Amino acid sequence: SFGASIASLFNASPLGLMPGFESVSAADTSAVATHGDTSTLGVIRRDDNKKFTARGLTRITRHPLILPVVPWGIATAYLAGNRLCDYIMFAGISLYAIAGCAAQDLRVSKEEGSVGTVFRPNESVEEGQRLSQFFQQTSFLPFGAVLDGRQDIGDIFREVPWLGFVVGTATGVLAEE
Repeated sequence: SFGASIASLFNASPLGLMPGFESVSAADTSAVATHGDTSTLGVIRRDDNKKFTARGLTRITRHPLILPVVPWGIATAYLAGNRLCDYIMFAGISLYAIAGCAAQDLRVSKEEGSVGTVFRPNESVEEGQRLSQFFQQTSFLPFGAVLDGRQDIGDIFREVPWLGFVVGTATGVLAEE
């Protein structure tokens, strides 16, 4: 896991729902100051169009930050003592993670208007349509979109920061010695 952590530094925003940022010229900066655009800070501008592109971990699952809690919870229950109370606690956390992801998907499918805590596609019809398209391209279950042909496993392998993963793993092994 240390290798994956270091690799993430080389590919800092692999998640499709994370916004991207781009440079802003001096002319754009002065226009922003007069119009009160809150998506620009100094010389960088937030580009929310990038969050609707399935890339990185969202090619595997559209919930790459929450669903890994499931195998972690089950493994931790086993490693923590393999007692009933361990399974109740850590499997409960795993079920909570699954329920949270399912609830988020349900809000999108019902077009309820919010995803997570800050993203509200109802404010823009275009954003709502792009979010629906993103959900059609990705899957809830890990590798589900790959298995049914919506995503290509080759794209996933091309987007993995292999050098960062190898350097991170080697650094972790050396740090443990």
